[in-house]
Amino acid sequence: MASSLSETITTDASSENNNVTITGKIYTRLRLATKSDLYHIYQLFYQIHAYHKNTHLYKATESSLENLLFKENPLPLFYGPSVLLLEVSPTPFNEPKNTTDEGFKPVLTTFDLKFPVVEGEVEEFRSKYDDGSDKSDVYIAGYAFFYANYSCFYDKPGFYFESLYFRESYRKLGMGSLLFGTVSSIAANNGFVSVEGIVAVWNKKSYDFYINMGVEIFDEFRYGKLHGENLQKYADNKDKNDGGN
Repeated sequence: MASSLSETITTDASSENNNVTITGKIYTRLRLATKSDLYHIYQLFYQIHAYHKNTHLYKATESSLENLLFKENPLPLFYGPSVLLLEVSPTPFNEPKNTTDEGFKPVLTTFDLKFPVVEGEVEEFRSKYDDGSDKSDVYIAGYAFFYANYSCFYDKPGFYFESLYFRESYRKLGMGSLLFGTVSSIAANNGFVSVEGIVAVWNKKSYDFYINMGVEIFDEFRYGKLHGENLQKYADNKDKNDGGN
């Protein structure tokens, strides 16, 4: 995953004006989100809406996300809505235990940097995850959001890959392959038959990325959505029908 640069390159992180500049190497940890991450998940979901210029459609709150992602009686692991968070740091992470309390072993990776990376929102995106260490130079860089889906074509569920997003500082570093590849690995190793989702045809870089990851694009199908007022018409019809009985 990492670029093949010289091993003599050393990591340097400098702070200036509440920014952290990382050069040489950047260390990453990919882990399952917990309740302590709700604020960051909310912010990242807002940012992807801003990226697509549709923040007017963003209706989620931290409370609604908690109810969606962290129910008291959750579905089995990876069957309900699941978020993997990618954390970055200028210094190495501690090796994870064999499994975490959430049932997923964090993935640690090191990327060689061809150019400096500036974390410009140090306090806003400083990780709140408690891994038992005193490490405080950990920042949330991006996420993958997915959940189980079902089809009459298969006898087992697959994954619906809802979205993948990185904050601007952490794009073009090769981390997308890490995120999508990890979700695909989870699917393959746990009996899921596919990973599928919507691919924006207008975003050539994104489109090419998924093609390079082995995703097959089906041009004969189009995405359809019943929502808003058109959906509520059915609720109104139901009320009328109930009233007539």
